[in-house]
Amino acid sequence: MNYVRQSPTSRRMAWPLQMGGLLMLLLPNLFPSLFSPLSRSYSSLFSEWNAPKSMHVHLLNRALQQQTSNAQEADLWSPLPNQGWESCPDNQDTQSLHRKSQVYIQVFLDGGLNQQRMGICDAVAVAKILNATLVIPYLEVNPVWQDSSSFAEIFDVDHFINILSGDVSVVKELPSEYSWSTREYYATGIRATRIKTAPVHASATWYLENVLPVMQSYGIVAIAPFSHRLAFDNLPSDIQHLRCKVNFNALVFVPHVRTLGDTLVSRLRSPPSMNKASSATHFYDMENDRAGAGKYVVLHLRFDKDMAAHSACDFGGGKAEKLALAKYRQVLWQGRVLNSQFTDEELRGQGRCPLTPEEIGLLLTALGFNNSTRLYLASHKVYGGEARISALRQLFPFMEDKKSLAASHELSEVEGKASLLAALDYYVSMQSDIFISASPGNMHNALLGHRAYKNLKTIRPNMTLLGKLFLNKTMEWSEFQRAVQQGHKNRQGQMRLRKEKQSIYTYPAPDCMCKA
Repeated sequence: MNYVRQSPTSRRMAWPLQMGGLLMLLLPNLFPSLFSPLSRSYSSLFSEWNAPKSMHVHLLNRALQQQTSNAQEADLWSPLPNQGWESCPDNQDTQSLHRKSQVYIQVFLDGGLNQQRMGICDAVAVAKILNATLVIPYLEVNPVWQDSSSFAEIFDVDHFINILSGDVSVVKELPSEYSWSTREYYATGIRATRIKTAPVHASATWYLENVLPVMQSYGIVAIAPFSHRLAFDNLPSDIQHLRCKVNFNALVFVPHVRTLGDTLVSRLRSPPSMNKASSATHFYDMENDRAGAGKYVVLHLRFDKDMAAHSACDFGGGKAEKLALAKYRQVLWQGRVLNSQFTDEELRGQGRCPLTPEEIGLLLTALGFNNSTRLYLASHKVYGGEARISALRQLFPFMEDKKSLAASHELSEVEGKASLLAALDYYVSMQSDIFISASPGNMHNALLGHRAYKNLKTIRPNMTLLGKLFLNKTMEWSEFQRAVQQGHKNRQGQMRLRKEKQSIYTYPAPDCMCKA
């Protein structure tokens, strides 16, 4: 066998390469936070080597010069007309619950705030179906955000119980004879009173046949998991109305969240120069912003590392970013990501790529928002950090968020608590003149339904159209703007009736609403 003898010089050159390769293999073990789900809160080490560049320089340069006519701006900010739907009258019989039910139901809810919100509504409905007393739902600690906030720390419990007093009996805690029924009790063994097999979107009949007998035998039943465990179809109208009553009337945030939210809203509706907490130093021309004076739009910018990696799309960060996202995708999903089988062009053509901050900024500008628009950013930390949102900030210099509007002492009660921060964003979003979300998700869906119920303007990005437009690198701004405006003419809050299997919380009509 012949061997090739390496020279000392070759060996010296090979050694750094070998060590570099070894370092790449060891990085996930040495720095697990870079590749773990929790790293969504931080910028990727790899992507920070090369700051993301503008993917649409030509459009961005033209957008920065865009002027909006008074007529266009007036139309953009005008509220929705009456669409012929309104909340149904509350026909509850206040005497129907003259005595408290002697059987109890507990639910344990996982997920983020908005997923838990839907679970709470379903829990009230199931309690009604079973004629049971509902114990205030237990909110599991979210494994990503690590927020242990309880129901009572997020929602006004007394208001919740009072609003539902004529529909369902609700108690803050179990009576002493059932004090053993705790989260810890069910975590340490198989228990006869726990229902683990509730199917997704179970029917009312399933609960009557499978849960009611257990509850009647033991006086109590605990259901976990419970997220998405009640069907949206083939339920009595009174149950559907009750679900929406919970969502839109009974669930209000605790007073300190509402008070802080009102403070932020007041500052957003004031000229920036009057907002001492704002870092904006640009000249705010009230004369050129007549239609939008005192108004603001909320942008829910969902662009975290999980979403970027799972989409398998290219976001302009170069080879380093692609490597970081591919590695992250492999660690979290072990290659089981359908999108990774397609090219970036194919994914964008199908509208399957989340909008980047730059792209959502171009969309907003094309719709008629301008550099004097008050824009509130509702989001967690964006993947890529400040470099990723620099183009959006160029387009909207009066962009604000919680930290720019409020002093640190004002945020002290919510800081570091993901659910309360999300609650604050939700509250500010519900008070806004216009709401837009960069991509679908639980918060998008929750606010889409809540604002439809209140007949408030909400813009739904046409992802397929935008994906195709952004693929065209030679398109002129005027053509892009015409296509965007035409493609979003009927996506600005017009009432959409719920179809079979769709969520009642996203599309409240016709189940939860009545013809005016």
